[in-house]
Amino acid sequence: MTTIYDLAGRAPREGGETVLGLKDLGTHACYMLYGVVSPGEPPRTFRPGPGHEEIVLVISGGLSLQGPGGQLTLQPGQAIYLKGEETYQATCLGPLEARYAVAGGHTPGNHHHHH
Repeated sequence: MTTIYDLAGRAPREGGETVLGLKDLGTHACYMLYGVVSPGEPPRTFRPGPGHEEIVLVISGGLSLQGPGGQLTLQPGQAIYLKGEETYQATCLGPLEARYAVAGGHTPGNHHHHH
Protein backbone atom coordinates (compact mmCIF):
# COMPACT_ATOMS: atom_id res chain seq x y z
CA MET A 1 0.00 0.00 0.00
CA THR A 2 1.27 3.47 -0.86
CA THR A 3 1.60 5.87 2.08
CA ILE A 4 0.70 9.56 1.91
CA TYR A 5 2.99 11.80 3.99
CA ASP A 6 1.49 15.11 5.19
CA LEU A 7 4.61 17.25 5.04
CA ALA A 8 2.63 20.52 5.03
CA GLY A 9 0.95 19.43 8.26
CA ARG A 10 4.20 18.28 9.89
CA ALA A 11 6.37 21.31 9.05
CA PRO A 12 4.68 23.78 11.46
CA ARG A 13 4.95 21.26 14.31
CA GLU A 14 8.67 20.74 13.60
CA GLY A 15 9.90 24.33 13.59
CA GLY A 16 8.94 25.20 10.01
CA GLU A 17 10.78 22.35 8.25
CA THR A 18 10.30 18.59 8.18
CA VAL A 19 12.35 15.71 6.74
CA LEU A 20 10.90 12.74 4.91
CA GLY A 21 13.73 10.25 5.12
CA LEU A 22 15.15 7.31 7.04
CA LYS A 23 12.68 7.49 9.93
CA ASP A 24 9.67 7.30 7.59
CA LEU A 25 11.08 5.44 4.60
CA GLY A 26 13.58 3.03 6.15
CA THR A 27 16.25 3.92 3.57
CA HIS A 28 19.25 6.22 3.24
CA ALA A 29 18.95 6.32 -0.57
CA CYS A 30 16.90 9.52 -0.77
CA TYR A 31 15.20 12.15 1.35
CA MET A 32 13.03 15.24 1.00
CA LEU A 33 12.67 18.35 3.12
CA TYR A 34 9.59 20.55 3.08
CA GLY A 35 9.71 23.97 4.66
CA VAL A 36 7.83 27.19 5.20
CA VAL A 37 9.62 30.45 6.03
CA SER A 38 7.86 33.73 6.78
CA PRO A 39 9.10 37.27 6.16
CA GLY A 40 11.42 38.40 8.97
CA GLU A 41 12.31 34.89 10.15
CA PRO A 42 16.00 34.03 10.57
CA PRO A 43 17.67 32.56 7.45
CA ARG A 44 17.39 28.84 6.70
CA THR A 45 20.62 27.09 5.80
CA PHE A 46 20.74 24.87 2.72
CA ARG A 47 23.86 22.64 2.79
CA PRO A 48 23.79 19.04 1.58
CA GLY A 49 26.91 17.97 3.50
CA PRO A 50 29.70 15.59 2.55
CA GLY A 51 28.61 12.85 0.15
CA HIS A 52 25.21 14.41 -0.55
CA GLU A 53 23.56 16.39 -3.33
CA GLU A 54 20.32 18.40 -3.17
CA ILE A 55 17.90 20.23 -5.42
CA VAL A 56 16.13 23.19 -3.77
CA LEU A 57 12.76 24.07 -5.37
CA VAL A 58 10.58 27.05 -4.46
CA ILE A 59 6.92 26.04 -4.43
CA SER A 60 5.31 29.38 -3.50
CA GLY A 61 6.44 32.84 -2.46
CA GLY A 62 10.04 33.76 -3.11
CA LEU A 63 13.45 33.13 -1.53
CA SER A 64 16.54 35.27 -1.46
CA LEU A 65 19.67 33.12 -1.19
CA GLN A 66 23.17 34.24 -0.26
CA GLY A 67 26.12 31.93 -0.87
CA PRO A 68 29.14 31.13 -3.04
CA GLY A 69 27.29 32.19 -6.19
CA GLY A 70 26.48 35.58 -4.68
CA GLN A 71 22.90 36.64 -4.10
CA LEU A 72 20.23 34.66 -5.97
CA THR A 73 16.46 35.10 -6.10
CA LEU A 74 14.23 32.06 -6.58
CA GLN A 75 10.60 32.36 -7.59
CA PRO A 76 7.97 29.57 -7.65
CA GLY A 77 9.01 26.77 -9.99
CA GLN A 78 12.71 27.75 -9.93
CA ALA A 79 15.39 25.49 -8.45
CA ILE A 80 19.12 25.31 -7.71
CA TYR A 81 21.42 22.30 -7.41
CA LEU A 82 23.85 22.02 -4.48
CA LYS A 83 26.60 19.52 -3.77
CA GLY A 84 28.65 18.70 -0.68
CA GLU A 85 29.59 21.66 1.49
CA GLU A 86 28.07 24.28 -0.87
CA THR A 87 26.05 26.48 1.52
CA TYR A 88 23.34 29.08 0.99
CA GLN A 89 21.39 31.12 3.55
CA ALA A 90 17.76 31.59 2.48
CA THR A 91 15.34 34.30 3.58
CA CYS A 92 11.75 34.96 2.55
CA LEU A 93 11.27 37.80 0.07
CA GLY A 94 7.77 38.54 1.39
CA PRO A 95 5.17 39.78 1.67
CA LEU A 96 3.80 36.21 1.86
CA GLU A 97 5.50 33.14 3.32
CA ALA A 98 7.71 31.03 1.07
CA ARG A 99 7.30 27.26 0.72
CA TYR A 100 10.08 25.06 -0.60
CA ALA A 101 11.08 21.45 -1.09
CA VAL A 102 14.58 20.01 -1.04
CA ALA A 103 15.17 16.62 -2.67
CA GLY A 104 18.45 14.93 -1.86
CA GLY A 105 20.48 11.78 -2.04
CA HIS A 106 23.97 10.38 -2.01
CA THR A 107 26.71 11.37 -4.43
CA PRO A 108 27.54 8.25 -6.50
CA GLY A 109 30.51 6.37 -5.07
CA ASN A 110 30.29 7.97 -1.63
CA HIS A 111 29.47 5.83 1.35
CA HIS A 112 27.44 7.29 4.14
CA HIS A 113 28.68 6.95 7.69
CA HIS A 114 26.49 7.53 10.74
CA HIS A 115 27.92 8.08 14.17
